Amino acid sequence: MNHSQIKDILLRNNDVKKEYDDLKPIYEIQKEIILLRTQKGFSQKDLADRVGTKQSAISRLENGTYNPSILFLNKLARALDKECHISFK
Repeated sequence: MNHSQIKDILLRNNDVKKEYDDLKPIYEIQKEIILLRTQKGFSQKDLADRVGTKQSAISRLENGTYNPSILFLNKLARALDKECHISFK
């Protein structure tokens, strides 16, 4: 059984699906930050220096063990030459 098949089985459970859906925004943020960082050719340390934090903070954000504040996300956006926009749909 592969990852996709296991995921499909797990997501049939409504409780698991709800938790998975609740985490979607943070996963999207993580993916976007990693993509933008690598497109710029920045290491985690490079980005941390530009933001004014430690490399471990960027690592925790990217691996999902840190839930960033809006202020921190705004600093990241600026460091990546982007703007941070939050919306509710």
